[in-house]
Amino acid sequence: MRVREIVLGVAVAMLIGGCGSHHGPASPYHDVEVPDIPEPRVTHAAGQAHGETIAHGEVIVPVDEAQRQLHAQHHPQYKVLEVRRVPGPVTQPAMKEVTDFALQKKDLEVINPGPGEYVHVMEGQRHGYQNLTIGITWTAPGGAPPMHTHQGEEAHVLTKGQKIMYALGDKLFVKEGPYIINIPAGVPHSFTNLDDEVAELVVIFPTNVWEYDVLDSFPFSTPEAQAMAADARRAKATPTGK
Repeated sequence: MRVREIVLGVAVAMLIGGCGSHHGPASPYHDVEVPDIPEPRVTHAAGQAHGETIAHGEVIVPVDEAQRQLHAQHHPQYKVLEVRRVPGPVTQPAMKEVTDFALQKKDLEVINPGPGEYVHVMEGQRHGYQNLTIGITWTAPGGAPPMHTHQGEEAHVLTKGQKIMYALGDKLFVKEGPYIINIPAGVPHSFTNLDDEVAELVVIFPTNVWEYDVLDSFPFSTPEAQAMAADARRAKATPTGK
């Protein structure tokens, strides 16, 4: 079975079952095996540590009333489910050695926000930055994070000629790399990989904290999204002039 079929099939099943994009330690689509593409491993195991609830490598924080009201005001069509952050205490580096300034991807925290979606996270507050956080995604064919929002703006950079479908607010669109995409602060968004290979998006935030609010939506299971994805794949499979 192809990776895209595995990932999308499980995601759609979760929607039908009423689970939406919310997933915790018992969520079945984090147990899906993808035999032909080895997945990364999350840094922090599920459970309790440092007084935090951890699932899929992330801290799960309940939503407070102020956040609920803010989301209800700006996008009432969605329900906010939870807040997610990077686990563990923050230890500021001394910033005296080369290794404090030059980071290897393999040394970054790894989280698993959604089916077929992992992120190597360089959270600025843990690495000497005052106003910068960067993530490098591992997005399998058909992989996607849940619909979510950030308090600040975000940029996506894709350097390869791969096709990615975006949900940005109430808009769906497909973009082929190389590209840069601007995601305004507070706008619900998600993305899914339409390519046959893993996509590595670089995601950039002008803050030194990694945090996002998860919404109860998986936008790529709708008939509109599926038709758009099929058209994009057919266009790639049929070169111009053939």
